[in-house]
This record gives sequence, C-alpha cells and structure tokens, in this order.
Amino acid sequence: MSRSRFAGITSRVLMLMAAGVQVMTYMSVLVNPSRLWIMTVFGLLFIPVSFLNAFLLVWAVKRRSRAFLIPLLALLPSVFFIGKYVQFSGQGSAQVHAGDDGCRPVRLISYNVGRFSSSTRIRSWQDCADSVAVFLRSCDADVICLQEVHSQSVASLRSFLSRKFRGYKAEYYVNVGRDGCFGNVTLSRLRASDKGVVSFEGSSNMALYTDYDINGGRVRVYNCHLESYALSLPKVVKSIGRRDREFIRRTEQKVKTSISRRPQQVDKILKDIASSPVETFVCGDFNDNPMSYTYFRLSRGRSDSFVEAGSGFGATYSFLWPMLRIDYVLFPERFRAVSHETMKVMYSDHYPVVADIII
Repeated sequence: MSRSRFAGITSRVLMLMAAGVQVMTYMSVLVNPSRLWIMTVFGLLFIPVSFLNAFLLVWAVKRRSRAFLIPLLALLPSVFFIGKYVQFSGQGSAQVHAGDDGCRPVRLISYNVGRFSSSTRIRSWQDCADSVAVFLRSCDADVICLQEVHSQSVASLRSFLSRKFRGYKAEYYVNVGRDGCFGNVTLSRLRASDKGVVSFEGSSNMALYTDYDINGGRVRVYNCHLESYALSLPKVVKSIGRRDREFIRRTEQKVKTSISRRPQQVDKILKDIASSPVETFVCGDFNDNPMSYTYFRLSRGRSDSFVEAGSGFGATYSFLWPMLRIDYVLFPERFRAVSHETMKVMYSDHYPVVADIII
C-alpha cells in the first residue's frame, strides 16, 4: 500500500470517528442520561468536537478531497444548536428599554454565589459576601435568584439579607448542618403572593418558587439549583497525575450519581410547573449545558434570554470557558427578552446572568 493511500484511508477513518461523535452530541438532548449516563459526556463535548470537525472540513477542502462531505454533513445540524452557545447579534448589555405598550421590562438575575467562598481573589467569606451584595444592588434588578448561599446560621443569613438588601423581600430555603446553612435565596422588589419549594429526594439541591404580581398579571419564578458534580477540577487533575485509582473511582461514581439525579429533579420541577395556576419563569444553575436532556426538557415551551437577546459567548462557568453555559433565565414564549448579559465578575466560579424581560 502506498503512503498516500494509507494517509487517505487514515484521514477518512478519523473523519468518520469525529462525525460519529458529533452525531452523538446531537443525540444527547434526546436520551435520558439516567438510562445511559455517557450521553451527558457527549453533550459536554459539543464545542470541542464541532471545532475538530470544522478543522477537518477546512483541511479536506484545501486538499481537494471528496471526503470533505463527511465533516460537512456532520456539522450541518449544528446550525440549530450553536446559537445556544454564542450569539453574533443581540443587545448584550443590560440596559432597560420600554416595551411597545410603555411597560418597563422586569430585570432578573440568576447567580450561583459559590457559598461566598469560590473567589480566587477574595479570601474572606465576609468580604466576598459584601462584594456580591454591592454588585447585585448596582444591577438594580427586580428579582434576584441566588444559589449556593452560605451563612453560619439562619439568623445570620436573615440579618445579612435585611442589612444588605434593603427594599427587597427575601424568600429562602436552606439546609442546616454543622458548617452552617446553605441553599437558595430569591430577593425581589415585587409583591409576592405565594411561595414554596420543590425538594429533591436524597439531595441538598432544590427549586424555590415565588409568585409575583407584575403589570397587572401574575407569574411564578422558579429559582433552581440542580445536582452538581461536587468536584474540584484541580484535585481531579492532580489525582490523574498521581494515578490515584481510588480517587478516580470515587470521582466517576459522583459523576454518574449527579447525571442520574438531574433527570429525576427535572421531572419534579416539570410536575410542579404543570400544576402551577400561572405562567412560569425557570431560572438558576442547571449544572448542564444546552446540549443536554436537562436543558432540552426545561426549555420546551419557553424562550432563552441569551438566545433571544444575548451577544458573544454565553458561558457562565469560569473554568473551561467558553465551553460551559450552565446558568439560565427561561421564560414564557409570549414574553420578550430585550437584553441579556453574562457579567464577568470574579466573586464565584460562576458568572451571574442579567436579563430584561418585557411581560
């Protein structure tokens, strides 16, 4: 076999493999990962695999190889998904615009604050919590959905919220343990008419909901924090370097557990939404990217503020940026997003998202 023929066969095999993985990334939104957990991994690979197929496409075209059809066909469906990661139009900056009927948009923020201890620049819990409060007040939001809020006790949390967020009414649901309390907090300047929580069996995560009267109508805002991987990326890298098999085994088990729990949590949220007497917003940290079963189900029948009004990359997790977009503001399709911004402030390992919605 000649060298050129061997190279041609090898390149085609590589293209077929890359195309096969690309197809699996599309399938990840349809397959319940609690039945086949590896599908979530394929969804996470959407961005790098798309780049690989784009590179192979350009390479094949330059070589005038008819094999360019392989990556081209593999990439065609990506036009329906790439907009969930990056937008080349949209207003981007979170400015207030009046609606056609003169109504002021409602500004919502979703922010996983990382227990006020995930900042690489601020060492003190108190300094980080104070900085987050100053930032949030500067955003002038109507509804603020916070996840992973931590405090020494329920009393200290209540005191912190009343001191730092005057003019806002706080609804919260926290888990209390030896290290203090942590959970979800929803702050609002709007009048609340009902509230509740969707708890998840065997998990400290939850979805806190609150009903608000807005512009003569009523809506429900779900503040969600779905199951996380509970992993430290630096520790994972170190364990791989040391070939710590026990740590790797435990890490794999954590990943499988979180992947299998999220669909169950989504089912509980959707069941609660189905019984809601009013239209619903779904905000929060889903711990899943747009190429996931989680996002696919929660976004059905709802618009995504980033897709409708964002600009640039929408990634909300600072590590592995711009691959991981896991924080969202989803809203009823008849409403309209006029602005969406991912704020790159370094108080947490997540970035807050700010959206203005015409209701």
